[in-house]
This record gives sequence, structure tokens and C-alpha cells, in this order.
Amino acid sequence: MVLGIGIDIIEVERVRKLVEKNPRFLQRIFTTQEINYCQKKRNKHQHLAARFSAKEAFFKAIGRRISWTDIELINLPSGKPQLKIKSKEKFPFKKIHVSISHLAEYAVAMVILEGEK
Repeated sequence: MVLGIGIDIIEVERVRKLVEKNPRFLQRIFTTQEINYCQKKRNKHQHLAARFSAKEAFFKAIGRRISWTDIELINLPSGKPQLKIKSKEKFPFKKIHVSISHLAEYAVAMVILEGEK
């Protein structure tokens, strides 16, 4: 049973400006693993924007915010993205589905929360 759906789109340029304007932005929004992954990429801001968008989509799916760093977007060896919840809080969903995509100018993410009724 679907318990929540969230979608988000963001301009990559907006994330680039936030990163350049405020050096603490990265540590406030992303985990160390996310930052390290994105820093290795040719266009790190596209990957940061995709992670930002995935977190926003997750917030929309649960209907509220939790700490930005309590959510981590990782890639499985296959390349498939996966959201990991690092919060100790208990949530009613059993499974998270996430899809992300990015182009030079935009990043988009969709999250579906699945549970039992």
C-alpha cells in the first residue's frame, strides 16, 4: 500500500550558488558520504542537486521535515539510487522507492513510501 508520494525538481544553478555562497551549506544538507561521492564527479553540482531533490521529495512524501542529514541518498553497485534513513525515529513505511534524474540545468526526484495497512 502506498503511504506517501513526493516529487521535487530543482535548478542545478541554484545549488551551485548555495554551495559557493555558504560553505557550511554542504555539511548542513548532505552526509559525508554524499559529499565525497559528488566531489568525485565531473559536474558535482548536478549530483548534489539530485540528492537535494530526493530529500525534498522524501519530506513531501512523509508530510514534514526531519534533519537533512538523517536522510542519505546512496547508489547501489548497480547504480540504482537508494534512500537510507539514519534517524532513530520510527516511521510507518516499510519500503522507500526513489528515482532521480539530472540534466545540465535541472535535477528531479520522486519518492514513493510503501507500507502495510
